[in-house]
Amino acid sequence: MIYTTFGQTGLRVSKLGLGGAPLAGDFGRTDEAEVQSLIHEAIDSGINFIDTAPKYGMGESERRIGKALAGRRDKVIIASKAVRSDLRYDFDSTIRSVEDSLQRLQTDWIDILQLHDVETQPVDLIMNETVPALEKLKRDGKIRFTGVTTRILPLLLDYMRTGSFDAIQFYTRYMLIDHTAKDEVMPLAQETGIGVINGSVLGLGMLADAPAHFLEEEISLKAQSRIDQLQFLRKTEPKGLIEPAMRFSLSHPAIHVTLTGTSSRTSLRTNLSYCDGKGLDNDELQRVYDLFQGQPLFD
Repeated sequence: MIYTTFGQTGLRVSKLGLGGAPLAGDFGRTDEAEVQSLIHEAIDSGINFIDTAPKYGMGESERRIGKALAGRRDKVIIASKAVRSDLRYDFDSTIRSVEDSLQRLQTDWIDILQLHDVETQPVDLIMNETVPALEKLKRDGKIRFTGVTTRILPLLLDYMRTGSFDAIQFYTRYMLIDHTAKDEVMPLAQETGIGVINGSVLGLGMLADAPAHFLEEEISLKAQSRIDQLQFLRKTEPKGLIEPAMRFSLSHPAIHVTLTGTSSRTSLRTNLSYCDGKGLDNDELQRVYDLFQGQPLFD
């Protein structure tokens, strides 16, 4: 495992992090005992970063993670979120969301508390109520650092420029078929010392030849056209774009944590094998950049 310092927080994080959504069964039925074993194996293999949210399984992801971390809390950096996108992010709801997460996670503190999908909330509400709630939680020792998550890059840039956050998380914005986060977001993060978490590097399953069932047909067709142009990267084994997709993210110096979302120990072990510091060849990397420069896949 390779480790790096997460922005200006001083946290030492594994470049590969465990994503919590699949642990709750959000992408298919899961067995709780298997999930516990997977979390333990991830930690034993050097992963020290776990990302979750109250929305994942409506709290079940946090509960399972908390159960698995009994006696091992000091081994892991927990990144969770507040509130849920179906709720209003007012002061009281934010406080209550974090208090509930702490109970489910069986911990006294959350290392990185992120505002989940900020595009669902008015900016003035976030700045006037949510941020003050986070500041109170930080003073009370219940959270250590704060972040925001969204895949809408102009909005993310606006929040980064407020100086109110230590971390960002985007998804499907630095992957083989959409790498638009590299143009403005990641340079600004490096300039300001913001920690960067990259999610869904397999494009909601599209780069694993297993697209998520909820994807719109127009997006799927557009993505497939781009995937067809990446045959020069494809490995011979089934799902042959997983390795280049993982290495594409893991090797970028501005990305501190690349999340792997899986409930399979076999898949976990495969992704761990890519944590050796090797990225794409320079000519391959430049070819990927040239193919889709400035071309977002999603709106």
